[in-house]
Amino acid sequence: MLHRARRPTASLCMVLLLVVNLVDCYHVTKMNAETVLSPPNGAPDMDNIIGVTTKDGREIKFDQRAKVSLRDSTIVSTIDRQTVIIPVSQLQRVWIQTTDKARTTFAVIGVTIGVLAVAAAIAIATKESCPFVYSWNGTEFVFDGEPYGGAITRGLERDDYSHLEQLRADSAGMYRLLVTNEVNETQYTNSMELMVIDHRPGARIEMDEWGNPHDVSSAVAPATARDQDGRDLVKWLSAVDGKIWEPLPGINPASGVRQEITLTYPKPNGAKRASLVARAGTGMWGSHMIRELLQLRGGDVGAWYAAIDSDRSAQLALRNWNIEQELYVLKLDVDEAGRWNTRGMLPGGGPFLTETRVVPLDISAVTGDSLRLRIRPPSGFWAMNSFEISYDDGGPPMSVTRVQPSTARTSDDRDVLGDLGAIDDRYYAMPTTGDRASVSFVAPPLKPGTERSIFLHTRGYYRLHLPESGPANQTALQRITTERDGAARMAAESFARRGIAGLSVGGRN
Repeated sequence: MLHRARRPTASLCMVLLLVVNLVDCYHVTKMNAETVLSPPNGAPDMDNIIGVTTKDGREIKFDQRAKVSLRDSTIVSTIDRQTVIIPVSQLQRVWIQTTDKARTTFAVIGVTIGVLAVAAAIAIATKESCPFVYSWNGTEFVFDGEPYGGAITRGLERDDYSHLEQLRADSAGMYRLLVTNEVNETQYTNSMELMVIDHRPGARIEMDEWGNPHDVSSAVAPATARDQDGRDLVKWLSAVDGKIWEPLPGINPASGVRQEITLTYPKPNGAKRASLVARAGTGMWGSHMIRELLQLRGGDVGAWYAAIDSDRSAQLALRNWNIEQELYVLKLDVDEAGRWNTRGMLPGGGPFLTETRVVPLDISAVTGDSLRLRIRPPSGFWAMNSFEISYDDGGPPMSVTRVQPSTARTSDDRDVLGDLGAIDDRYYAMPTTGDRASVSFVAPPLKPGTERSIFLHTRGYYRLHLPESGPANQTALQRITTERDGAARMAAESFARRGIAGLSVGGRN
């Protein structure tokens, strides 16, 4: 209702250990919910808040251009021109809108209350993580994609698939995108193309992480969903909406740093395969922690980059570490006659746009008329919106047309079409915050009797602008490398030190 935010996922071997370059924390101590909502100097004011999600799962959207104020630990605004007063203590997430009139760009993001304190300056301004892709919707450019998150060096360069739900052809029959660098990093885009899919009317088309489209129109929501404390999460995990479950680290990291969520679905007799249709991604605190983890390497981070760029064994070690820790890839465990066995992996992504991803599952060993699925996300690292199951990936054939860009020009009028046309050694580089390019594609005719879904296929990587100096913290690196949940526990300790633990449960979209 507030935001259909989505986010691309990483390919499994590079899934975001890597870096979604999130906020450099400013000092926060002994915060309460009201001070969390007070933005730092230079951040947009409360009028950028267009709605909220409450801890009991209500989505509240304020009147367009309504004034929003903070009074006596309450948010005050209007709905249908009537004053509404909502205690800050009831809030799980605020929804923030930013508009750049000069570039005709528009974005909406959701930020959980618990991390708003340490992320406010960046989160409110939507200024983090990977290239931002804006789609022309006929009126303005709308934030619609955030590709190849986590590919923080060339050895991790990867393909990504962003569902451009806002993209519409202009009056000249062109699809237009705006690609921007809005963070302190250099972004290298190797190639771009559109995958234009014409399909039966009403079909729901989503991608797996390898770029294969799936018809998931018959996907069903979980019949039950509960966490380790027995909390009912069905309303949080059933649909793509503004209710996102993002459990944050607890006050006492020694008490445990993982959630355990069990979902149950009806299963047709004889079903041997299923597809998880999940909209979930990296939580904002988890994204911030990537920066902290990299900074442990100090002046050795350049050598680490070089090893990942050139050494396949280093890439494999990183992949295996990521799977074991489940910080940026999530194991999907299936109940097979009372035993949990991992039958799939859900890549991460985020923090601002989360893509729906299809993950095929082998359920041939599942008996009975129910399918039980278990996930164990480390607290603070995952934001979960919906977990549906599809047993039918059929339907009439769909037509996939790949469209190469016809023009690509930068804001300083350089032609970079040759940099984006093929997977090769040429890259369109954006080294500076504010760099941007306009890319256009000829819209193919819509096939009679069909509807259209459009995905952006990109390939690239980026390099953070980090201070690469000082000694490495070998003790901490040893801890996160050898200790089970060592990185998650370190993240919880970092969270607790800032005095904001316990302010929020739930997630982001």
